[in-house]
Amino acid sequence: MAEIADAPALPDGVTLVRAPNPGPMTLDGTNSWVLRAGGAAGAVVVDPGPADAAHLDRLAEGGVELVLVTHRHHDHTDGVDALAERCGAPVRAIDPVWCRDADPLRDGELIEAGGMRLEVLATPGHTSDSMCVVLRDADDDAVAVLTGDTVLGRGTSIIAHPDGALGPYLEALHRLLAIGAGAADGGPPVTVLPGHGPVLPDLAAICDAYLAHRAQRLDQVRAALARLGADASTEAVTDLVYADIDPGVRMAAEASVRAQLEYLRGA
Repeated sequence: MAEIADAPALPDGVTLVRAPNPGPMTLDGTNSWVLRAGGAAGAVVVDPGPADAAHLDRLAEGGVELVLVTHRHHDHTDGVDALAERCGAPVRAIDPVWCRDADPLRDGELIEAGGMRLEVLATPGHTSDSMCVVLRDADDDAVAVLTGDTVLGRGTSIIAHPDGALGPYLEALHRLLAIGAGAADGGPPVTVLPGHGPVLPDLAAICDAYLAHRAQRLDQVRAALARLGADASTEAVTDLVYADIDPGVRMAAEASVRAQLEYLRGA
């Protein structure tokens, strides 16, 4: 477990604690976020990460008022029950399966906790239950967005088909782009606090880049189908579109291809 002390552009009251679970799918490890401002008695923890005792000890320091889960994948949720039991804090998520002593989150819901003003933004696509947390200031302006795996600090997110789907994911990116673009009109850019990888300085810029990447991938899949035939298998399309992929993330690439094929064939 290591706290990232030199992460750029962290808003006041936000601490990043990186879990000790690096890997091909988790990059440097899962980013657990601790939100506490204004002398709040307890913090909000977003994504407890793995059930690693030292990591959870760090998250629990000073007390926890609320735990939020951005989506169901185990590298974000394995520590949920241990942290909730240790701190006596409720857990909330879009999917009620991950809620503990609390109701599921609702899109657009405002939460006042940890001395912070937080808005829930449903962003299905990576998974069906993915959500982001918008950190707003006293004037209700967006300061930062905790993006889970919807937007990563490095590389791009997978569409975890069949739970995830490309159409909703593109809509989610447009929703995030609108938040970033709206802030850019009258103030500093919105900071991206991702579920993996480094902090990013500009939500609008990364959403533009993600949308361009998705359009490019769709063009590549269309070209692969033109070459292989309309009924080409996921494996064959993956071989062409992701020819140089690391074998450790081959399954993730195939999941994204299945999502892309479903999107194109249903269009």
